[in-house]
Formats: sequence, structure tokens, C-alpha cells
Amino acid sequence: MIEIPEKPDEDPPIPAPADPQERREPLPSEHPKPTEEDSQALNRVENLIHSPSYRLANEDPDFLSELDTRGLRLQMDYLKPELSLRRHAVEHTIVVFGSTRLCEPAEARRRVSEARARLESARGTADAFILARRLAIAKRVLANSCYYEIAREFGRLVGEANKTTDRSTVIATGGGPGIMEAANRGAFEVGARNIGLNIALPHEQYPNPYQTPDLCFQFRYFALRKMHFLQRARALVAFPGGYGTLDELFEVLTLVQTRKKRPIPVVLVGESFWRRAVDFDFLVEEGVIDPEDRELFWFAETAREIFDSIHKWERAAGEGAENNFNHVP
Repeated sequence: MIEIPEKPDEDPPIPAPADPQERREPLPSEHPKPTEEDSQALNRVENLIHSPSYRLANEDPDFLSELDTRGLRLQMDYLKPELSLRRHAVEHTIVVFGSTRLCEPAEARRRVSEARARLESARGTADAFILARRLAIAKRVLANSCYYEIAREFGRLVGEANKTTDRSTVIATGGGPGIMEAANRGAFEVGARNIGLNIALPHEQYPNPYQTPDLCFQFRYFALRKMHFLQRARALVAFPGGYGTLDELFEVLTLVQTRKKRPIPVVLVGESFWRRAVDFDFLVEEGVIDPEDRELFWFAETAREIFDSIHKWERAAGEGAENNFNHVP
């Protein structure tokens, strides 16, 4: 017959929980091999520690820059800003593009004066033609500096809406100077959050000073930057600009044209500029786009007109109540 042991009168003692960080006795690997055992051991260990192969993978810039780790870089380029935008509850953006060269009016006037003075001092020299051309361009930039103030005012309007009834929608720009600075600045001046999606270029770039620090990002890849521009975009506002502005504008128009992206408001600011820069009617007449593709955007001249027209488009699309952008400050 099997004998059943009697239950002890007291439960066996349970050891105290181990410290999550510290041990009472260090592990052998916590100290290098003593020099008393090998006089060269410490030098060898130092060499090993500083060897590139010993670095943690995520702390090894040479490894992360290799061709074979491009997939990891692409993932990180996307994921870092994505997680931050989620943490800050950014659901929608109003994206503003435009030239980095269109500065505020006071600076534009200063540049005209400077260009004029240089031309006057170079009269009769071989440099006079080049300086005259620079003066003419400076005058055009001054004439177009009105767009800086329009972008600034538009940033204020969206910022005011963000502070009241539409907290999930913020201004987003490329983070640079010119029109991008103006839109960020307008939101900043009314105490509203705003986003800057900066890009790393071969020459050092500086973010404009009006971006919200926790929402100021830098991308390695243009493709991932473009994805973030459009992923939350509820509207695109394109001011006069050059290659970068045209690139972003036609990217959006192509995605909407092909319905790879749900249609959104696309507003071109400055009809006289855009009709000369791109002859959309000619493209329709030549049969390379359809008449309905010409209806994917419209023109506006003032900040209030931009803001109200986006509101009107969203109401027509039946999204005004859902997106709550119908607040007019």
C-alpha cells in the first residue's frame, strides 16, 4: 500500500522576488579578463569592443547605410513620423506647397534695394547684364511676396479652426523657407500645432523656426515624405512654385485622376501664375487629359477664399459634418 506523505504544517518558504536590474553577485562576464592572467587581455578586449562588428545593429550607422539594409531604412523613414503623428492624435492635414524663394515682403524689398545698388555700382562693366537680370528677378519676387502673406493668413485660419472645433486637422508643409515657412508661421502665431516634413539633402538644410517641435520631421527618402504628405491629406493648397511644387502637385493630380487616392480639394493659388506656368486647357484640347481632369482643381486668390472653397467642396462631397471642417473662425 502506497503511503501518502503528510502535509507539512507550514508552506515552504518562497524566496523574495529578484531585483529586476541588479544582482547580488556579478556575472563573470561583467569584468574583463584580469591582466594578472594575461597582460595583453585588456588591450585585446578594448580592440574587440571598438570593432564595427561588435556594435549593436541599430547603433551601427555603417551597417544601416548599406545597400542591403535599404528596406529597413525605408521602414524606419515611414514608421518614426507615423508613430509620432498617432501619439499626437493628428488625423487630418491641410497640405501647403509653394516656392522656397518667395520670402516675406520686407525681405523682398531689401533684396531689390541690394540688387539695385549692385547694378548701379557695376554700370559699364561686363557684370552689368547679369546684375540687371538679377534685379528684374528680385522685382518679380517682390511682386509675388504677397503670396507669403496669403499663406501666412491661411495658416492662421486653419490654426484657429484647429484650436476650436477641428483639433485633429493641422497645417502640414515641407518645413522649408518661403511659402512653407509662411503657412507654418500663421498656425504658430495663433498657438496652433503644425507639421513640417523636412527632407535631408546633400547640403545641410535648416527647418523654418515655426514648426511644432514634436511634429518637425526629417526624411531620408522623398518617396516616404510624399506618402506622409498624402496619407492624412484632406486638401492640397499649391502656391506659385518651381520644380518641387510642380512635382507634388502633379503627384496628387495623378493619384486622384487614377483614383489611387480618394478625391480631395486641390486649390491653386494665383490664377495668373498657374495659367501661364501650366496650360491645362491646352492639355484638354490636345486630348492628353480629359475635360473631367480639368475639374480636379480650382483657383483662388485670398486666404479666406481658399478656406471657404475647401469648406464648400467638402459640404458638396457630404463630408463637412464628418470632418468637422465647417467651422469658420
